Amino acid sequence: MKNALPQNPKSRVIVVGAGIGGLTAGALLAKRGYDVTIYDQAILPGGCASTFKRRGFTFDVGATQVAGLEPGGIHQRIFQELAIEPPAATNCDPACSVFLPGETEPINVWRDPNQWQEERQKQFPGSEPFWQLLNKLFTASWKFQGRDPVLPPRNLWDFWQLVSAVRLDTLVTVPFTLMSVTDALKLYGLAQDQRLKTFLDMQLKLYSQVGADETALLYAATALAVSQAPQGLFHLQGSMQVLSDRLVAGLEKYGGKLLMRHRVESIETQQGKAVSVKVRNQKTGKISVERADEIVTNVTVQNLVQLLNPSPHNQSLFSGYKQRVDKLPEASGAFVIYLGVKQAAIPRDCPPHLQFLYDYAGIIGENNSLFVSVSKPGDGRATEGNATIIASSFTDTKIWWQGTKEDYERIKAEYTREAIARLGTYFNLTTDTIIHQDTATPRTFAKYTARERGIVGGIGQRISTFGPFGFANRTPIKNIWLVGDSTHPGEGTAGVSYSALTVVRQIDSRSEKKR
Repeated sequence: MKNALPQNPKSRVIVVGAGIGGLTAGALLAKRGYDVTIYDQAILPGGCASTFKRRGFTFDVGATQVAGLEPGGIHQRIFQELAIEPPAATNCDPACSVFLPGETEPINVWRDPNQWQEERQKQFPGSEPFWQLLNKLFTASWKFQGRDPVLPPRNLWDFWQLVSAVRLDTLVTVPFTLMSVTDALKLYGLAQDQRLKTFLDMQLKLYSQVGADETALLYAATALAVSQAPQGLFHLQGSMQVLSDRLVAGLEKYGGKLLMRHRVESIETQQGKAVSVKVRNQKTGKISVERADEIVTNVTVQNLVQLLNPSPHNQSLFSGYKQRVDKLPEASGAFVIYLGVKQAAIPRDCPPHLQFLYDYAGIIGENNSLFVSVSKPGDGRATEGNATIIASSFTDTKIWWQGTKEDYERIKAEYTREAIARLGTYFNLTTDTIIHQDTATPRTFAKYTARERGIVGGIGQRISTFGPFGFANRTPIKNIWLVGDSTHPGEGTAGVSYSALTVVRQIDSRSEKKR
């Protein structure tokens, strides 16, 4: 990442949303000389990567692990440019312990590549050619992404950045651009290996929202390999909030401003370009109109079309954009249970992340899993002798917005019972060991993150929405940019940070032309 000199010190940028993508874009733009203000309707920054505290426990709201802190990783690059110390973190090893139905021994996704290779060969005999293909595609894709391509390109500058990132080794990925994971399994005669397919479905659902049948193979290659060295997944010391706090420090270090409890209600346009936002101060109720040269939106693409108030000049462009958004497959929500427990509830040598597949049909349904994160002694999430357990499951958002309040409470209670029952097969959960319990539903996420219907994890990494076929950072309306998990390269703190860096570079390129 190059340390660019300020291009236009008087250009004013408004960032809508203080998630990791918005904070990253705001901090980098402030560092590069822009007048930056970030607005967010919540109490704390971080969005789905923020935290809350109850009875001495600190709970990560959604995201519980981070990629990109290794040397050369996206977060390491960002903190280096900001001259901010990165947060303290430890490797997640194994990255995840996956329990298939009826099995008591997990499949451990080890950080050491050789150890992981031995594990998968033991667990899935005959599948190694498939995994070698994934590794080959990951190696090429990771080098390509590290050269900061712009995907999908929307003008000549974007296209040149994309072409400049291509090397001969990139071309190995081209024949697989239109393939799903299941297509690759068929190539190697593995499509009928139900145990392997179940494992892949479970893991891919975490990262792409969809299983092997729908996930783009090139996305899966990265999602399934990024947890191995020299990359890896990291557990932050303190909480996920530390990542947001460091980015806020970077923003303020270079004169940027963060205003929480300020909700952007609309984006106004004139003569084909965005000119201002309407902001409501949620403490006072006062509404103001804030003008800007550039507006960066760290929201879902569904939220973006609701914010836009297009002028007649760009109504046709907006209509086409909105139609594409409306045709997207339904995004998932999340049900999350937060437990503060005594350490006695945690089995000895418990890994930091586990995944369980429901092996019975209940209200949560078949083929859905619980992803579980467990705190470590001394990691700042619980007092001595205690621990936190956070378990999340994807859910259809629609069921949480139908019916009466009583219907909602009934569904939440049923989800909670099923989750506790499944967790209780591994953890020692009793009235004595459970100290505190909280739950979050799509309604909760909608309230605290303002994401449409409480959806999480982006738009799904299908072939039709990944890479060159995804939503661009440039929107049809001039001066409006989109960052976050609706754009390339997808969800997770590393993914949204890459999208933020792309927008910063695009805005910088326009400033250079204006000079």
